[in-house]
Amino acid sequence: MELGISSFGDITPDGVAGGAVNAHIRMQKLLEEIKLADEVGLDVFALGEHHRPDFLISAPEVILAAAAAMTKKIRLSSAVTVLSSADPVRVYQNFATLDLISSGRAEILAGRGSFIESFPLFGYNLNDYNTLFAEKLDLLLKINKSEKVSWQGKHRAGIDNLGVYPRAYQPALPIWIGVGGTPGSAIRAGKLNLPMTLAILGGPPDRFVQFAELHRNAAREAGHDVSQLKLAINTHFYVADTSQQAADEFFPPYQLLMNRVGRERGWSPMTRDQFEHNRQYGPLMVGSPQEIIDKILRLHELFGNTRYLAQTVGSNELSHEKNLHAIELFGTVVAPAVQKALAVKA
Repeated sequence: MELGISSFGDITPDGVAGGAVNAHIRMQKLLEEIKLADEVGLDVFALGEHHRPDFLISAPEVILAAAAAMTKKIRLSSAVTVLSSADPVRVYQNFATLDLISSGRAEILAGRGSFIESFPLFGYNLNDYNTLFAEKLDLLLKINKSEKVSWQGKHRAGIDNLGVYPRAYQPALPIWIGVGGTPGSAIRAGKLNLPMTLAILGGPPDRFVQFAELHRNAAREAGHDVSQLKLAINTHFYVADTSQQAADEFFPPYQLLMNRVGRERGWSPMTRDQFEHNRQYGPLMVGSPQEIIDKILRLHELFGNTRYLAQTVGSNELSHEKNLHAIELFGTVVAPAVQKALAVKA
């Protein structure tokens, strides 16, 4: 099983038109995190696209290209690319360029996004939320498969036997589908024989097993080899030397994040008791190295996943040094133990 990290680049907004000091500092720290993840042997680092003041990353492929120049082996992915409000031609070109820079380590994790800011920003109608994604995914898959493309759609001008360049270093870019809580998205990924990343950010993990089953069943019914179908699980993550330390250090930034998002969505403020409940019974991957090892292995028992992505949270409430230590523990203590346990079971 591959083990890696995902990040939205949480940031304290500068609130200025230029001279974005916080953004500059956070960007340098993010690149350090990716470099360390590569050095400690993690398999993948994924960056999520957002268009909000509290998240740094609006162009993940640009940051990943910078990271490609300072890393050697780690795979570099988006998490997600908001394909509904992007142009598939440019998405392919940008990631193909990243693939050339990284000598074949680029991946695309495409999704509709958990926020909607990009739709008005780029002039799209939210009423077209579903059809935009389906149509643009179709075009992206065609571009990934063929040097020259002929295509017609509703939301974008057609393409008549035109080439899309540069081409990727890999025979084809790995394109994953990001899924939150929509069964249709899991079914679509399965029918298309595409790997799926399932984000579990609330509720007991076993409630999400149905999405993995929908994914595999749809692939099987479409005639695909399910044994080759990849599945990633993404949860919030923080590891420290002891369980209590991990909880005490992670709760403030996690509470800040969840309450900020919750105010927009009508959620009740998060309490420490709720946090501890989610840590024990829910998807929160927060604890000592042994607790994290046990939780990752439990997820694998439930889902049979081929990848686990640890979603980190970085802000003024959690120091850069602590985040780096968590990445180091993940790569040097947790990952080897997980791989050893899985090898024994195989």
